[in-house]
Amino acid sequence: MRVLFALLFISFIYGCEDTKNASAEKEKSTSIPQTRDTISNETTSSTASEKKETEETDETEPGFPVLTNENAVAFFTQYGNKNPETTVKISTRLGDIYLELNEDTPLHRANFIYLVKRGYFSDTFFHRVVPDFIIQGGNSDLPSTNEKRANIGPTYLLPAEINGRNVSYGSLVGAKEYRENPDKKSAPFEFFIFLGPVSSTAHLNGNYTVFGTVTKGMDTVEKISELDSDEGEWPLQNVYITAEVVR
Repeated sequence: MRVLFALLFISFIYGCEDTKNASAEKEKSTSIPQTRDTISNETTSSTASEKKETEETDETEPGFPVLTNENAVAFFTQYGNKNPETTVKISTRLGDIYLELNEDTPLHRANFIYLVKRGYFSDTFFHRVVPDFIIQGGNSDLPSTNEKRANIGPTYLLPAEINGRNVSYGSLVGAKEYRENPDKKSAPFEFFIFLGPVSSTAHLNGNYTVFGTVTKGMDTVEKISELDSDEGEWPLQNVYITAEVVR
């Protein structure tokens, strides 16, 4: 009888562990509300509600440094010269989105191509959706995402490359570290696609780097934006991302 009781107790403990991580993630709410006035790389997390195995396309060449604010510009300047691609396809369960990256934002372009080739976006989500405004991608509540960030460089930011370009329908924009960020640097791992009306761009223009545009698949963007979401604007059913360089 004591053995049966011990087994039941152990099963109860492990059952609690299964939900522990999800509960902890839900408590990590950003201290600044996620509204149309604050688009950042910090988001509330949600429990992964669907599982998906993806094949990583991590570059195997040696010599990739852990990126920091001190070495990122030099690295992406060199990397961009050797990797001039500008077209990326993002695939989701709701359809594909084709992105054309701007050549006059060379650091953001090179960073995005680098992350795609390193397989970073595999198993990340469109983790924030706001109808008639934005969808934001590049994050997840999976341990693999934090592991990838740690390997690539968990603290580096991208210098602003605003270049007088305004946000418009279909713009691909770098999410921004808004705390103590007078230089308007972009967070490298997250991005958003803008859907909202021009009246919603006043706080975006001149403050966020537009580094590309959607050339095909805005119908998919619209579908994603209209998904049911929780109080943190995280879709109730995760929208996994896979990304590949087209040319």
